Amino acid sequence: MATLVCVDVMAISDASLTALRVFREVAERGTLTAAASALGYTQSAVSRQIAALERAAGTSLLERRHDGVRLTPAGQIVVRRAAAVVGQLDATARELAGLPGEQGTVRLGWFPTAGAELLPRALTALRRTDPAITVVSREGGTPALVRAVRAGTVDLALLASAPPFRPPDTETPALAVRVLTERSLRVAVPATHPLARREYVDVVDLRGQRWIAGSGDDRVMGVWPGLDERPEIAHTARDWLAKLHLVAAGCGITTVPGSLGAVAPPGVRVLQVRGGPGERRRVLLAHLPRPLSEAAERVAAALRAAAVETEEG
Repeated sequence: MATLVCVDVMAISDASLTALRVFREVAERGTLTAAASALGYTQSAVSRQIAALERAAGTSLLERRHDGVRLTPAGQIVVRRAAAVVGQLDATARELAGLPGEQGTVRLGWFPTAGAELLPRALTALRRTDPAITVVSREGGTPALVRAVRAGTVDLALLASAPPFRPPDTETPALAVRVLTERSLRVAVPATHPLARREYVDVVDLRGQRWIAGSGDDRVMGVWPGLDERPEIAHTARDWLAKLHLVAAGCGITTVPGSLGAVAPPGVRVLQVRGGPGERRRVLLAHLPRPLSEAAERVAAALRAAAVETEEG
């Protein structure tokens, strides 16, 4: 049965632009604290803006939970409208400032390792084929990027996905998702490591190794999934390049997506792993379930072509 959502539309139209910006930021960041930090506000100021918006709407827009906040059905409606209003005003400001207009600007979010080869390759091709398109991009973890798509602060998001390849979130309507590529997970080892003498690594050889693990939202680079022992974590780092330099220094080994083999620093070998269940990773392109602008479609096509090229490489 469909849920009846009642929102005072006229009251929302009178809400301040500041309140709409704050609400959009909270929806994207997932917590009041993170939104306050991003906006340079105090948490109490953010809470007051949200409370004012909820009074104007005549209903609750956020569900407060121990791990942050989640949009209510009414909140999902309001954030879509807020994103549209704020986006139009920002586009107007850009045009008045002489910057590219909305139709030629695409906002793209990407997970960290996509910036190593996939993103630069796509942007290089776009500058050659579609120089009128401006891509404004930012890095983020997959959960944060999904929230940004929902909040309307990015048009497209490159996401990393691991088995069992569930949808990016459980919100409705479901995001439109395209699989750009699927590749096997690999391991990066120091060039001086005994395993580096081989063309591939057997999964049993990963036992007893020292690992460089990821942190935060990083689920790509870290310990080999399903390792049948308690791993020894030698170092933990968020930045993928830092992990690879730690590998080069002989501090341990780490997992990597296959696409990073071409950009690994000197002193690192990236090897396939055989034996045991196959470990696959997908690169997805997600956006709201509505037609993309012509510029966004051109960016999506460039990303797809770049993903195929990196896969062949």
